Amino acid sequence: MQSLYSIAVRRVDKTETTLAEFQGKVLLIVNVASKCGLTPQYDGLEKIHEKYGERGFTVLGFPANEFGSQEPGSDAEIQQFCRLNFGVKFPVFSKLVVKGPGQHPLYAHLTREYPEATKKTGAVRKVLRKILHSGDYTGESGEITWNFEKFLINRHGEIVARFAPDVLPDDPVVLQSIEEELAKT
Repeated sequence: MQSLYSIAVRRVDKTETTLAEFQGKVLLIVNVASKCGLTPQYDGLEKIHEKYGERGFTVLGFPANEFGSQEPGSDAEIQQFCRLNFGVKFPVFSKLVVKGPGQHPLYAHLTREYPEATKKTGAVRKVLRKILHSGDYTGESGEITWNFEKFLINRHGEIVARFAPDVLPDDPVVLQSIEEELAKT
């Protein structure tokens, strides 16, 4: 089985790297978008990145354009948007595909290893089923629901939690999960 740390990803400057540079840290991996109703979550993500950063935590943002074409910009435009509108300092990588044809190996690994997300109310799924007829959302087990789905990774590269888009970054369940992982060695 492929290790999370061995999966190649691309920085916004187009250089290849792996998540091995974050080995030993607690990570929150999030598929992000700039033109989504959930985009204000960037603020909460940056706040938890700052709050827990000195304790070995980091947020990793992966822009994706699979949901309603809500991330149409170039990597440079996405970076500028994140910095100017939300003061984002956590790493935001090059845009990738999180579901469907061409799914990036990172998201194939994440969704295979941890197929179900913790949901706040299930409201996101209900709304999506109602409004989407284009096939953007099928609701199949394992697939990414929408923008701002979150995967919590422990210091050993194991997925320990997955949060649906309607679970905000500052939700007590997210904060408690981060704190529990940071307390472990």
